[in-house]
This record gives sequence, C-alpha cells and structure tokens, in this order.
Amino acid sequence: MFNLTKEEILSISKDHVFFTWSAQAKVNPIPIKSAKGVYFWDMDDKRYLDFNSMTMCVNIGHGDERVINAMVAQTRALPYAAPGMTTDVRALASKMVADSTPQKALSKVLFTLGGADANENAIKLARGYTGRHKILTRYRSYHGATAGAMAATGDPRRVVWEPMLMPGVVHFLDPYRYRSTFHRSNPDISEAEFTRDYLNHLEEIIQYEGAESIAAILMESVTGTNGIIIPPEGYMQGVRALCDQYGILMIADEVMSGFGRTGKWFAIEHWGVVPDMITMAKGLTSAYAPLGAVAMKPEIAAAFNETPYEAGLTYTSHPVSLAAAIANINVIREDKLVEHAAGLGGVMKRMLTDLGEAHPSVGDVRSIGLFGIIELVKDRKTKEPMTPWNGSSPEMSAFKKYCVDHGLFLYTHWHTVLIIPPLIITEEQLAEGFKVIDQALNDVDKSVLK
Repeated sequence: MFNLTKEEILSISKDHVFFTWSAQAKVNPIPIKSAKGVYFWDMDDKRYLDFNSMTMCVNIGHGDERVINAMVAQTRALPYAAPGMTTDVRALASKMVADSTPQKALSKVLFTLGGADANENAIKLARGYTGRHKILTRYRSYHGATAGAMAATGDPRRVVWEPMLMPGVVHFLDPYRYRSTFHRSNPDISEAEFTRDYLNHLEEIIQYEGAESIAAILMESVTGTNGIIIPPEGYMQGVRALCDQYGILMIADEVMSGFGRTGKWFAIEHWGVVPDMITMAKGLTSAYAPLGAVAMKPEIAAAFNETPYEAGLTYTSHPVSLAAAIANINVIREDKLVEHAAGLGGVMKRMLTDLGEAHPSVGDVRSIGLFGIIELVKDRKTKEPMTPWNGSSPEMSAFKKYCVDHGLFLYTHWHTVLIIPPLIITEEQLAEGFKVIDQALNDVDKSVLK
C-alpha cells in the first residue's frame, strides 16, 4: 500500500515499533503484505497456511469482501459517534449479539474495544451488581493484559506484574484430566468422580473465602492458550449450581472460544448452561476491526437504572467496528460456519489422534470443534513436558522453525502446539497443515527415543 520494501519495513519497525510479549532485541517479525482465505503471504511472496487464525481471531478467514465493503460503507456514512449517542448500526449490532447468546437470555450488551476491557467491565458490573468484591478465576487462564484482566489471569504472565495489579482475585484449579493434581495415583477415575472432585475443590474455596464476599466466578468456557482444557460433563452445570446456591455471578469468557470456534455459537452451549454474563471479542468481528463486548442478563443492567455506571470508553460502539461485527455475524450465518466447524471438528479430532498414535513425543491431544492442541512430552509414562514450566526448549524452537520454514503458521505455548485455523478451512487444507506437523514431529521424536 505504501510501496515500502521488505528491508525498509523491517528496518523502520525495528527502529520505532515497540513489540508486545517480546524482548525487543530478539524480535524477528514476519513482514507480511496480503492475506486471503486461510492463507497469507510475506514480502517475498512466500505463502503460509494460517493454522492460528492470526491471533485466534480471524474466524471467517482473511479478506472477505462482505465485511470489508460494510466497513467502507459505514466509514463513508458515519465514521464515529460519541458514546452517549446511538445509531442504526449500534442498535442492530447489540440486538444481533444479544440474539446469539444462549436462549437469547443475555439481552443487554456493552461494547468495548477488545477482550481485556470486556473482562474488566464484566468484573466492574459484577462488583456493582452484587456489592461484593472478590472474583474467582482459574490458574490455567488468560483474561487479558490490562491491570484488572491480568490480575484475573492465572498463568505466569500475571506474576511478572505483581503486586501492582487489581486486588480481590482468588484462583482455583482447572479440571485438567491429563495432569490432574488430585488423581495422579488414580488416573482411571470415572468422569463423574473426576468432575465431582473438582467441583468439591471449588466449593471448598468458596467456603474458605466466604461466599458473601464473592461477586463472580470468571472462567474461559474452554481454556485457550493454557491448554484447550475442555470441561468434563457435569462441570459447567455444577459451577452454575454453585453460583446459584451462593448468589455468585457466573461469567463465561468466550473471547477465544466464541462465534463458532467449538462448533457452537458459544462454547458454553455444549453443556446447556446459561451464564450471567459472556465476554467476547476476536471472532466477534473476526479481527477486521477492534471490538469486544459484555452481554449480560437484563437484571444486571437494571441495577444501574438509577445509579450511573461509572465507566466508559471513548471508542465504545465504534460504528466501523460495529459494521464489521454485523457483517461478520451475517457471514457466519450465511456460510453456516458454526455447522462447518462442528462437522470438520470430527475430522480434525481424527487427525490429532493419528498424530498421537504415530509419534512418541505426543503425550495427549484434545479438541472441540476447530479448537485443538497437541501436548508434547519427553516421556509418555512420566508425562514430563517437552519444556520446563513456563520455559522453552531446543525441541520446541526447532519444531516451530520447521513449520514456519515450510509455510505453516501456528502458535506454540511452552510444550504445546495449538491448532486454531479459520472456520472456513477445508479437509484438504487441514491435511496440508497436519502433513507439515507430522514431519516436524519426526525430529521431536528423536529427543524421546534417546
């Protein structure tokens, strides 16, 4: 667009761009120039299969003209309106989001700029509605990088910034079957018993902390970057029951798992549960424009009918972002991408299982819809991860390099490999990506076979 060369882009970027989640001296970005469908191209015209939907967000694929045209039209008609105003696009987008929630029960929508501030606002709403201050979240969670969302996050990204984060967060353990803290000596325990033990653990935490002080339990419906941990049957229903018993709000973080990713509009629908709030972003616009949202039950919004909600954003309900959301939701509906993810999810599960059977470095595979993970280990018997906790390893670095060198873009986190392609992907394109992973794992296997 600006006719810069690859060398100019890299040079200027290294001089002036401050990259997030990176040691600045070690940054080595891919300079890209275009994207279409499930592929993108770098400045050397090398094509990459996008197995991570960029940042787990481009659900409808790259370059969909229906969304682009809607954004262009909105920019020409009205590029911005103040937060206290309303517009046709604000009215329609809020109704479309509300209507997509389970049983259409979350009928009020607060628009934010992304997932982190959606979670921040959900916490504020929960505290304001209940008059309580504590928020319970899980250890293997990520809720965003702002001060409140980072405090809610359980993984080590939080620890770096402590203690200067939002107070009042208490963490509890995830129902992580492969590495269950409670069942190392009895891994064959039934799913019902497994579920009961983790619900008992949560209830014990509630009792220790004092239910009267707990405003909400905030959970990713399916854990994202920390392991694609899929709740066992009965777990989400049990959390809902505990929330009802103790007067605690249930907040489902669907920033990564929403809008068809798991084969449902929202992942929590797999368990027939209606939370009190849902936070969302990413797939809400498929990242064609920044947008997040909090959908809430009407009684939560009604708590602020006479008392002002003392929070806001300059760019809340930005018309161009809302136009992208409307068009994006229509694309998901018209192209039946939720149904496609559900159907192709079975194919991806089989491909993951085949990898696990073929490679001794694969300790476990998990998936739901087009939301999958490969967990790499040095020893299947001991389940020793391919990297130390919160670290890296030569094997994982080499694996990632092989994939990128062979035109496959994916995300690795510690000892895991995430498989999160655009929902438009075909079985043939899935097989294309899995072929590269299969070949990359051959070298990883050598560290196991020594």
